[in-house]
Amino acid sequence: MLHTVNKSPFQKNSFDTSLRLSRKGSDILLIEDAVYAALKDSAIAKTVKQAVTTHSIYVLEPDLMARGLQPARLIKGIQIVGYEGFVELAVKNDKVQSWL
Repeated sequence: MLHTVNKSPFQKNSFDTSLRLSRKGSDILLIEDAVYAALKDSAIAKTVKQAVTTHSIYVLEPDLMARGLQPARLIKGIQIVGYEGFVELAVKNDKVQSWL
């Protein structure tokens, strides 16, 4: 299953909920303000680093760039995808759960 998260982890618990309720090996795509969860210098970096060991975590590049965030600031193991990658993830997974 593909889990998409669009809220900042500093405003809402959508990212934490997606981690808690998703199965190991699930794909998680951070979009819109959720891209802040991918930053290696954030308050939740430890949680995200652990999650990368059990989930495939992606960040949508246009949303990262729209917020002036550089790929070098991302936690190791998080993959950057564009819109084509988003579509590929949606096709690869039989279900999509959006965490709002």
